[in-house]
Amino acid sequence: MQTANTVLMVEPIAFGYNSQTAENNYFQVEQKEADIQEKALAEFNNFAEKLREKGIQVITVQDTLEPHSPDSIFPNNWVSFHEDGRVALYPMFAMNRRVERRIDILETIKNEGFLINEIDDLSNSEENEKYLEGTGSMIFDHDYKIAYGSVSLRLDEELFRDFCEKFGFTPVVFHSFQNVGNQRLPIYHANVMMCVAEQFVVICLDCIDDELEREKVQEVIKSTEKEVIEISEDQLQQFAGNMLQVQNEEGTQYLVMSETAYKSLTTEQIAQIESYCEIIYSDLNTIEVNGGGSARCMLAEVFLPKN
Repeated sequence: MQTANTVLMVEPIAFGYNSQTAENNYFQVEQKEADIQEKALAEFNNFAEKLREKGIQVITVQDTLEPHSPDSIFPNNWVSFHEDGRVALYPMFAMNRRVERRIDILETIKNEGFLINEIDDLSNSEENEKYLEGTGSMIFDHDYKIAYGSVSLRLDEELFRDFCEKFGFTPVVFHSFQNVGNQRLPIYHANVMMCVAEQFVVICLDCIDDELEREKVQEVIKSTEKEVIEISEDQLQQFAGNMLQVQNEEGTQYLVMSETAYKSLTTEQIAQIESYCEIIYSDLNTIEVNGGGSARCMLAEVFLPKN
């Protein structure tokens, strides 16, 4: 099943610009206003409510003041919940993000009626400075058991291949880049340039500079018979790749994105998406600017079986 009907969201309590992640997340811009947390919380609550209004189950857990982690609003980087009852905990690049891995959050998921029968903790690779930041760095096609991974400091290729072998995915490895000033630098997470839905794939192919790698990715997508909806690098900069398809309890599917991403899309692209599912979008500007992540980053899908 490609789309989950339940998502985990972590409510911010001290959200802000994270200088540790800004080293290689070129989407981040520090805002100096005093009310960043207040604005981020309002955006969070409005976003969660929009999802709930459509019948999507949202499990919210509040962040803690101590230890402080300004990026806890992006839980999909440290955890993933799988259909076979397994949970993966991931190694994180930034030291102040490693404290986001909270066992009490897993207990909350279990208390919501979900079965966890195994926890696979991969975080010890942090000792070797090797990282794999969950469904930020990897894009899963659950139906075809394919995992797309863009190599960066946040995705170690060896770790990625090991994960795929352990969890039964076929790895598709490539490198993606974005313009930063006059430089061409690696994209920190694949989920800002690619979204795999049940019937289509939103992707910025122009970010894959190597022609052979680009052709390989296209061939794999073609083998799944999903429509390719291509976005530009300019649209990528506005988080148009950071989308997630979810469904409600009745099985109605939605593509979730930010207002910034939605406004960057052309009329034709919106029509392509809406031929498959309704779009949900929400204003996440404060979170996007300071955190360098958007709608997809805020959602950790729960595919676990029910008790």
